Amino acid sequence: MPAALPIGEPAPADGRLPAAATSGASGVDFGAYVHIPFCTTRCGYCDFNTYTAEQLGPDVGQGTYADTVLAEVHLAGTVLRGRVPPLRTVFFGGGTPTLLPADHLGLIVRELQDTFGLAPDVEITTEANPETVRPGYLASLRAAGFTRISLGMQSAVPHVLAVLDRVHTPGRAVQAVADARGAGFAHVNLDLIYGAPHESDADWQASLDAAVAAGPDHISAYALVVEEGTALARRVASGELPAVDDDVLADRYVMADETLRAAGYEWYEVSNWARDDAARCRHNELYWRDANWWGFGPGAHSHVGGVRWWNVKHPARYAAMLDSGLSPAAGRERLTERQRHTEKVMLGVRMREGLAFADLSPAVVGRAPQLVTWGLVEPDALAAERVVLTQRGRLLADAVVRELLE
Repeated sequence: MPAALPIGEPAPADGRLPAAATSGASGVDFGAYVHIPFCTTRCGYCDFNTYTAEQLGPDVGQGTYADTVLAEVHLAGTVLRGRVPPLRTVFFGGGTPTLLPADHLGLIVRELQDTFGLAPDVEITTEANPETVRPGYLASLRAAGFTRISLGMQSAVPHVLAVLDRVHTPGRAVQAVADARGAGFAHVNLDLIYGAPHESDADWQASLDAAVAAGPDHISAYALVVEEGTALARRVASGELPAVDDDVLADRYVMADETLRAAGYEWYEVSNWARDDAARCRHNELYWRDANWWGFGPGAHSHVGGVRWWNVKHPARYAAMLDSGLSPAAGRERLTERQRHTEKVMLGVRMREGLAFADLSPAVVGRAPQLVTWGLVEPDALAAERVVLTQRGRLLADAVVRELLE
């Protein structure tokens, strides 16, 4: 089952936000996340808020989902219109957004544009299962204004895909990159997962080589996490599959970093590599830099000015609340200054630019030389008064964060 929602204070039925949260919002980058909760099949490792048709039953349909999201866009406009700048990024995630017709996704983009405006250089991304996109569909996405696509490759090895319950064929993601390029997408990402049970070093190297050969300008590589309550967790607990080995994950990360660097990709966040600055995912950077965004869809999370809220999880309840003229928010929290500082350190240290000494207390800054001695922080970064992780530091990022928090 998908992970449980946080526990917070009740959210207002009309979705309004405290004046303190919106007072400075016009000067902070603003983005939109649109959650599409549909999947053809459920991958064994996934604990996202997604559903197959069988799980949803007859009360929730893909055909009407875009209209439901538009109702939340209208609500967001009532709350924030005129208080935020034009959208700098829009990101469709899931689930599998490309199970919806391209014109439905485009309709949501147009409504967001009409409600908030789009920045001249707006980045509009959709995630996609490689099996769900063909040249005509991709051309329709481009015509609707999409500028970036993120394809869930995960692996190039059949037996690894089978363990992950992925349904696409190994070569389909590579072809999807070519199709996206042909449709005019300048920015294409491939997502990879490493550390699956029974994956060998050779398997992982084959996946890296295939991803590089496909020619995307961005590659993400994530360690497999066995989430409680998933089918994969049950298979591991029963002994059917071996547990994920932390040492193996570290070795695979080094393989990824070295292979991608040799191919011309540079890390800019611990799990993300890009050909150049233009290829970086600006929507994710918006999260990592504590900007503002509204998350549309069931289970989606939002943040504006230190207030975070989250929607009800089930698509049927989400739709029913909006149909009744109510905000679908299930709860919210007001972050304290300490919480915001903690998140700034946790997320900022994962970025290639690192953390400025100015964002840390003098006592914490005094620990930086020791972090250099331990091989966790780049020595050259200290002259620029920043904490920038080495490759070893990226492997031990959580330990570095603990050192940087008082």
